[in-house]
Amino acid sequence: MQNIQRRTIDAPAVDVGTLLDLLSTRQDRIWPVPAWSPLHLDAGLAVGSRGGHGRIRYSVSEYEPGRRVRFTFAPGLGLSGYHEFLVVPDGPKRCQVLHTAAGRVEGRMRLLWPVVIRWLHEALLHDMFDNIQREATGRLPQPARWSPWVRLLRLRFAPRP
Repeated sequence: MQNIQRRTIDAPAVDVGTLLDLLSTRQDRIWPVPAWSPLHLDAGLAVGSRGGHGRIRYSVSEYEPGRRVRFTFAPGLGLSGYHEFLVVPDGPKRCQVLHTAAGRVEGRMRLLWPVVIRWLHEALLHDMFDNIQREATGRLPQPARWSPWVRLLRLRFAPRP
């Protein structure tokens, strides 16, 4: 499994990196709550910190402040691998925010990933990218919209806001 999502943000990478550094803190302005389960990390955004969101559990395995954070999926989840956020400069006043999920799917996740999890995962990420864009630029010309499939899945699998 490999899934890459990206958004170009018309703001300096340093500004977006500062927002990334606030993940799972009380000052977090980019994780899309209350629409999605909150992100909790037991020791904050630091290598070795454990947590996740909803039923998806992982730990911080690599962290470069202002640039990148990698989470390794917890054993027994049915996902062997990682997901990470990366902020890449694209000129002085623009950057790319990338999210990569990569690894192997095992057990029942072989069915859940392509049918359920992937779609919810991508919708959450696009909501997060919207929050990054809004926070970094002060505007959001076209918010992400959930597909009919995601709305249906959320009736069964997602928390109620």
